[in-house]
Amino acid sequence: MSISTPMLVTFIVYILGMVLIGFIAYRSTKSFDDYILGGRSLGSVVTALSAGASDMSGWLLMGLPGAIFLSGISESWIAIGLIIGAWLNWRIVAGRLRVQTEHHDNALTLPDFFSSRFEDNSKLLRVISAVVILIFFTIYCASGVVAGARLFESTFGMDYQTALWAGAAATILYTLVGGFLAVSWTDTVQASLMIFALILTPVIVIVAVGGLDESMAVIEAKSLENLDMLKGLNFVAVISLLGWGLGYFGQPHILARFMAADSHHTIRTARRIGMIWMILCLAGAVAVGFFGIAYFQNHPEQAANVSQNGERVFIELARILFNPWIAGILLSAILAAVMSTLSCQLLVCSSALTEDLYKGFLRKNASQKELVWVGRLMVLLIALIAIALAANPENRVLGLVSYAWAGFGAAFGPVVLFGVCWKRMTRNGALAGMVVGALTVLLWKSYGYTDLYEIIPGFAFASIAIVVFSLLGRGPSEAAQQRFAAAEAEYQSK
Repeated sequence: MSISTPMLVTFIVYILGMVLIGFIAYRSTKSFDDYILGGRSLGSVVTALSAGASDMSGWLLMGLPGAIFLSGISESWIAIGLIIGAWLNWRIVAGRLRVQTEHHDNALTLPDFFSSRFEDNSKLLRVISAVVILIFFTIYCASGVVAGARLFESTFGMDYQTALWAGAAATILYTLVGGFLAVSWTDTVQASLMIFALILTPVIVIVAVGGLDESMAVIEAKSLENLDMLKGLNFVAVISLLGWGLGYFGQPHILARFMAADSHHTIRTARRIGMIWMILCLAGAVAVGFFGIAYFQNHPEQAANVSQNGERVFIELARILFNPWIAGILLSAILAAVMSTLSCQLLVCSSALTEDLYKGFLRKNASQKELVWVGRLMVLLIALIAIALAANPENRVLGLVSYAWAGFGAAFGPVVLFGVCWKRMTRNGALAGMVVGALTVLLWKSYGYTDLYEIIPGFAFASIAIVVFSLLGRGPSEAAQQRFAAAEAEYQSK
């Protein structure tokens, strides 16, 4: 495959722009607080778009359109589940978590928050939660590296191993240098690029087919099942797809955006912006796959690549229907989705290693400068491990993502949800919920008791464990309950 000069130039300009933002953010990074949470200075727009971009990885522009293209509209149940879960996360958790982390020793990370919120002097919660983050996020990071490699491989004809390094290098560089501010600022740019691509592309596809009515007629003529929301799905399958929404309560890279907002009042506006962005992006991704069915039905001579791999539908439509310069911008949106999520994950892994293990156990009195540089080294270490895990060309992006998403959703989701809403929750409850949630996902995935997505039993059993173990033991101290009450009162204030 010959490399398109306009596409190559567009990618290079885009990547250099992201790296430049990283170096600008470097100048604003003075302390470890700045490096990990940007000094809690994010406004509503950056909070909203950064949370959205860090959430939606390459799956949004490759996996979801590909699934719709191959199976029809029935695959959109997952999008519905995600929208419901994201809204509940913004509505119930976001503002409370922002306030609670500040009231509990200005916690910078989730393990930090758990340790302070539940008065865990043994540091067991900190260690277990940091280990859960490292295990599942390293898998998650590997999925991002695979998605980036697939993009470079298909767009520029690189071999997989070269594409692996090309896709990961820029993300590692700006995360390494600029930390949280770089990640958040680049996320805002990347979120804007993603929504532009996902609104423009389906509109042009519909026009190319001959209009909305003609597109629907072609899709219907190919197979009525493409319009069936329940095609090939039973009750368990629908619940499993909707169950993806439960994962939001426990995703550290998304929760970190809430913790970094400049105040809990910012969250309300951020929620509206974030949800509008998310709904438009998911609708656009579904539309790309759905109307792509009509386009390639009318142009079978151009369908060879999508027939081999449905996840290429967005890439092929962009290359066929747009001027090469515009196509380069649209394909940069895939890179934006990959980079925005991978950078957040690298940073959360770095914070777990640096704040929760290095500072917590090895160097309690480490200087801010030392912690920032250790954080940067940890970004590099996790990135190299993720690249090693992604080195197998047979890896599948969605499989890696679903495993990590379920792991976080079940291990952390109930702990976060109960932790910010229920003052009676105890350290033993948190510990039991985390262990039960993580183990349920691992065992359910390994032994496949039913086709039910492992996040659902994991979330349910973890929630039960939290309530049972919290009520069995002695309740939280008076001081802990007062801190919780003060934080809740601040959250409820206008």
